[in-house]
Amino acid sequence: MIASLPMYDRPETAEANNRFWEAVRDHLGFGPERLARGRDVWDMWQDPDLVISQTCGLPYRSKLHGRVKLVGTPDYRLYGCQPGYYNSVIVAHRSRAGEPIIAFDGAKMAFNDPLSQSGWAAPYQHFQDNGLRIGELRETGSHVDSGRSVADGFTDFAALDALSWEMIRRYEEYAADLIEVDRTTPTPALPFITALKRDPMPLANAISRAIFDLSPADRDVLHLHDIVDIRQTAYLAVSIPPAP
Repeated sequence: MIASLPMYDRPETAEANNRFWEAVRDHLGFGPERLARGRDVWDMWQDPDLVISQTCGLPYRSKLHGRVKLVGTPDYRLYGCQPGYYNSVIVAHRSRAGEPIIAFDGAKMAFNDPLSQSGWAAPYQHFQDNGLRIGELRETGSHVDSGRSVADGFTDFAALDALSWEMIRRYEEYAADLIEVDRTTPTPALPFITALKRDPMPLANAISRAIFDLSPADRDVLHLHDIVDIRQTAYLAVSIPPAP
């Protein structure tokens, strides 16, 4: 059996994630002793013995739909978002404070992954909706490295998952060199998933109870407040962008 929480797992959140999984497992009554780390996320997401993991909206609607079951969506109580939704924060170097989004027409963008809803799909749609072009692209591999690319002057802007941005502001010194330019339209947040063979309801109930049991310190670290039932139609309704 496999359990993983890869999407917001970083050194500062790892122990809180461990305790959260232990609580989920205790309420569920089964599951691996430890969270899986260091494995390819696609291998974990598609493993027929998957108990629980977390994926992104774009991988779900483009490749995982029909291969996994949705369990529920975490509510992080993000600014400007309804429960269970999130958006992207478009950031630039602080030297460009006060410039509107139109000033970034044709600008160079850092993005974490071609199959990232927040790092690629959301900014692509946002620029399209505003009649703007994204210029040269630089793939970084993570939101943390996208933000650092902008802070270090290698790129003009990046679109960061709103929760990743909160963590970057808390844990990364370079965040002081970044400013918010704009925010994209909210979409369903990163869902918990399980293998096709499993019943998602006991998992959703175990997660809900584990969230309720979080200590104030762990809740503050993980930003977890609830689990929301967002139907697959809401995920599939979001457009799939062209590859970068």
